[in-house]
Amino acid sequence: MSPAKESEVHTTQNPRPTSLDVGSSVLNVGCSGAGSHSTHGGLKDLDYSILQQCMHCGMCLPTCPTYDATKMERNSPRGRISLMRAIADGKMDATRTFGEEMYFCLGCLACETACPAGVEYGHLFEVARSEVEKSGALNNPRRNAIRSVLLKGLFTRPRLLRLVGRGLWFYQASGAQWIFRTLKLNALLPKKFRNLETQTPTARATFSCDIIRPVEAHAAPRHRVGMLTGCVQDIILSDVNRDTVDVLLANGCEVHTPKVQVCCGSLHAHNGELETASDLARRLIDSFDLENLDAIITNAAGCGSHLKTYGRLLEGDAAYSKKAAQWSVKLKDIHEFLSEIGIRQPQTTATPHRVTYHEACHLCHGQKITKQPREVLKSIPGLELVELPESTWCCGSAGIYNITQPEMAADLQERKLKNILSTGVDTVATANPGCHLQLVDGARRAGRTLEVAHPISLLAMAYRAEKVVG
Repeated sequence: MSPAKESEVHTTQNPRPTSLDVGSSVLNVGCSGAGSHSTHGGLKDLDYSILQQCMHCGMCLPTCPTYDATKMERNSPRGRISLMRAIADGKMDATRTFGEEMYFCLGCLACETACPAGVEYGHLFEVARSEVEKSGALNNPRRNAIRSVLLKGLFTRPRLLRLVGRGLWFYQASGAQWIFRTLKLNALLPKKFRNLETQTPTARATFSCDIIRPVEAHAAPRHRVGMLTGCVQDIILSDVNRDTVDVLLANGCEVHTPKVQVCCGSLHAHNGELETASDLARRLIDSFDLENLDAIITNAAGCGSHLKTYGRLLEGDAAYSKKAAQWSVKLKDIHEFLSEIGIRQPQTTATPHRVTYHEACHLCHGQKITKQPREVLKSIPGLELVELPESTWCCGSAGIYNITQPEMAADLQERKLKNILSTGVDTVATANPGCHLQLVDGARRAGRTLEVAHPISLLAMAYRAEKVVG
């Protein structure tokens, strides 16, 4: 398998390197062109000690999906860090080859979990991609147009995104999608778009603001929390947001949910747009009465991992640094928060149900949250948790990786589905919208019936069953 494929957003053919000496960071991969730098994104401006953390021990290698697939040093975390360090040392510039390699990385952060030296690979990964974008190493008119429309247009305007979501819902609910597929009109599309069409997620008829009131609480709440509804999650999994609020209510919380919330910026930060990510962070912080909330709750692993870095993202902003630091402290993944306050076990007798759990990369590796989702699942009466082989191995979604690197993503998807099916269960729980969609698509491709659910949705169902029994 070739290390990368050409894509709409990132053109990544990823040719083989001609030389790579990991120990000394001596590289010869084509050092033409110069990169520009700013307060966000320059490898030469980065605290050099972060780059020096890597001691080239190689413990990250078995955990890296791209290295596992290619066995090429450059496709490993330590190989990529050597490339980054070469730029910081002035030995090379951000070339096209460098850019292709940074976008071949999944950003799954499994290497952070394996690393004995505590290398902050996630931070290096974002800075390196920012370096690529500032240098213009991957620039071409089509790529630039797509990034401008999506990253700086659609995903910075929540009302416009909802309008697009409403259009998608109408296209599906009206039967137009069924007609389009029945007549096999997708055959008229270019191959890359044809593959994307089959992965189109099902939009919900209602947004989070339609089914969640701005303030909800039962009598005498013990905690006051803010609820994040997300951007893509708001369009395709608004029911999970409703479930999350119901679980918070059942555990003694007063829940505050701003009606219109901007994207958290994780998509932007992971794709080298740190300035836009910073602007979105400021706007999201301003949406909440931070001083009077005990916690800000997120139920999406990828978003949560980024949301917890607001303190670092805005540390140089005089107007927001203090609020951003406070935000990072109060930001809690829903499983993490329930574990801290003590989960109220549902009081109901449920039908025995066997479930396995796929760990979203940015929950287990990014946020180091592994036992808490299992605590949630084990608190549900009648639920038997069957451990998943390679539960922490990436499913291939990785934000938009399944769009930009479809071949590698498909291999990872197939590997994940085989492991899930080996457990013999009919339900897999996962806590990230990207993983959710990737697993649904994988089951469809395999012709298998598989329910994909958020752990919190399963808990919410158990709480609702109490009312039926009562």
